[in-house]
Amino acid sequence: MNIEVENAGQFVTIAKEHNPIKGLAFQAIDLRDYEDIIFNKEFKNCVFLGCDLSTKAQNKLIQSGNMFFPKMDLPFQVYRNKLYNHSDLYNGFSFTKPESYASTNDFLIYKYYESKGKGEPENIQDSLAQRLHDHAITDALYDYLSLWDSRRIVAIMGGHSLPRDAEDYRKIVLISKALAEKGHLMISGGGPGGMEATHLGAWMAYKDEKAVDEAIEILSKAPLYNDKLWLSAAFEVMQAYPMQTIVESVGIPTWFYGHEPPTPFATHIAKYFANSVREEGLLAIAKGGVIFAPGSAGTVQEIFQEAAQNHYETFGNVSPMVFLNKKYWEEEKPVYPLVKKLADGYKYSELLGIADKPSEIVKTICNFTGK
Repeated sequence: MNIEVENAGQFVTIAKEHNPIKGLAFQAIDLRDYEDIIFNKEFKNCVFLGCDLSTKAQNKLIQSGNMFFPKMDLPFQVYRNKLYNHSDLYNGFSFTKPESYASTNDFLIYKYYESKGKGEPENIQDSLAQRLHDHAITDALYDYLSLWDSRRIVAIMGGHSLPRDAEDYRKIVLISKALAEKGHLMISGGGPGGMEATHLGAWMAYKDEKAVDEAIEILSKAPLYNDKLWLSAAFEVMQAYPMQTIVESVGIPTWFYGHEPPTPFATHIAKYFANSVREEGLLAIAKGGVIFAPGSAGTVQEIFQEAAQNHYETFGNVSPMVFLNKKYWEEEKPVYPLVKKLADGYKYSELLGIADKPSEIVKTICNFTGK
């Protein structure tokens, strides 16, 4: 029997098959039309998270020893039972009216988060609500990832300030596109720059390079995320080049960096309040390898986080670490020689790579994942 129940259909099926109903978590379900089941069945040691129920039904459950977490009047769903998509976060956005972003869920949640102290919430209710939300997002993320072979999950890490018209941006798009077409699930930090390029690549899967270049040309009207038309250009590309074959990708952004809008090219978005939870989880799930594109302090931090995970086999898995742009990682930010030295004598030393050509990076990942 499932530990978690996330829709009314599952609730009814379980009620038909079991009495008493024990040890389940019911998450964000409207149960007001099914209260006869609540009163006619016995529930023991169950948890109800943000479910819609009458006060009478709530009291019956609580008196029977179950836990009931009420809904909270906040600009986000605390007990969310699924990942976001661009429609959830950018509801009501019109690319012909860039100012409409100010009325979207993404912006309103960020303004709430900012007003409450961001990483240091002013009161326990906000702190608890944010932690519960992030727990729900992690739960939904792992539910989704369970549908995938973990060795097919590949991350691309790169700086948020990489312009859309940069050579490395295009290379990331081509790398991600090729890996997505070979059946890999592409993931990133879900923001702008190199992260956006990851999801644009998956979005453009099975389209030719001419279409890719045309899409990048549209995007290049607003090269950086703080350009007024950054989001509008992305929606313009999505309209001009709709997905004909659905190729999924997962962006994992955070409201901690809420001034950087999440890329709408990701089909699934696991957006967190706590950046630390998001960063650790992002690297942990990329068991098919991590590709590091040029970036600054944040990307360098992620390199050594991943190196530590491989070094100590923290998650029972050692996977490739592949660096894009030799000059950048060997001379400008000479991280690669240090990682190579650190890996000497350890299993992951054989899984390090550095290249300038997208095809070489794709080959390295595919040699590991077997696809």
